Amino acid sequence: MKTTLLVVGKTVGNELPQMIEAYVQRLRHYITFDIQVIPDLKNTKSLTQAQQKQLEGEAILKAVEGSFVVLLDEHGTEYRSLTFATQLQSWLNTANRGLTFVIGGPYGFSSAVYQRADAQISLSRMTFSHQMIRLLFVEQLYRAMTILRGEPYHHE
Repeated sequence: MKTTLLVVGKTVGNELPQMIEAYVQRLRHYITFDIQVIPDLKNTKSLTQAQQKQLEGEAILKAVEGSFVVLLDEHGTEYRSLTFATQLQSWLNTANRGLTFVIGGPYGFSSAVYQRADAQISLSRMTFSHQMIRLLFVEQLYRAMTILRGEPYHHE
């Protein structure tokens, strides 16, 4: 089964993409994992926030078709690393047609995306840039996989 991190917009700069890729390579020892990028919208200055969320939402819905969808959202459930690992295993066991984690655009998700989602998680009560969340999430996904395999990466 394929696990995907779906993101809106590319990661800028050099440092974050390199760090993200390092964790992606580590993850591939455990699961089939890819990052899929929905291109940034063009001419956003002429669009309202609601219009941007709607257009991004339409692209997200096309990309997640058939998959079990978990939104990374500030209102989602917060997990400790150990409980996230357990929840991840449950999702991996039940998501027959793929597991897709989604990081939305700067204004969040459209109502249609929220309705389509199977679950929502939050990495923190703090606000982070969408760029930084990508790194934090792939690290936590890697950490969860090492916990599930009983490997020494995670310490209590």
